[in-house]
Amino acid sequence: MKGLYTDDPLGRDQLKEWEKKAIEKFSTKMSDKEKPFPCIPATIGFSKNQLRYSFIGDPREPSTLYELAEALSSYTDVSRKIGSNTSLIVFYETPEDMKTAYTVEDYEEIFWKHLSGLRSIDRFDWPEDLPIDPHHPVWEFCYNGEKYFMYCATPAHKNRKSRHFDEMMLAITPRWVLQEFNKSRHFAKGIKQQIRKRLAAYDSAPIHPDLNSYGEEDNFEWRQYFLRDDDTSLSKCPYHRFLNFFNSNQ
Repeated sequence: MKGLYTDDPLGRDQLKEWEKKAIEKFSTKMSDKEKPFPCIPATIGFSKNQLRYSFIGDPREPSTLYELAEALSSYTDVSRKIGSNTSLIVFYETPEDMKTAYTVEDYEEIFWKHLSGLRSIDRFDWPEDLPIDPHHPVWEFCYNGEKYFMYCATPAHKNRKSRHFDEMMLAITPRWVLQEFNKSRHFAKGIKQQIRKRLAAYDSAPIHPDLNSYGEEDNFEWRQYFLRDDDTSLSKCPYHRFLNFFNSNQ
């Protein structure tokens, strides 16, 4: 379906078959009590129905970037009215040949192409208070005048189950949501400790060394956007490389 979707189990008949399966699998993942999903704020947002959803096309198709841009623009316009635990969940219609053949690294390349592509068509200027270099500890992705934390899950993630989904998927959380969560340092610290315990039980792979807290000197947000299935990571953020590619082809 086009536009943002607010989940209602009784209204899922309006969805296409692949969309319906995606939301059902996501709901199962978020509500599992025996093996709870590690990100506690995400499960709270789900339980309060403060998540919004978008279903877009094949991640390899150029038109899909514009579908993603439209969804994120629409979400930016309404997110502050939804609630303090909101995020945008984006499901890509991922063909079977991708699910069979694509590696984690293949999806990683698509992910950075899409982030760079979003920036190349953004009508807003980059915020003056934010560094443009991803290797700065307070850099983060911005679009439509809003700062966002990005999360990507793919069918290729096998050991890191917290980053696995049957379709390529993004979870996009506004920075103001995370700031609200961190207002009480004692509360936030306790939740983060619980998250790490859940991660240790949820994933076959060890907790990724790139997981860190925003603003710390050794923190790089971009490394947490796409975690690989093992403990390796890119040494240099590909964001500007792809951004230059898009800009040179406009």
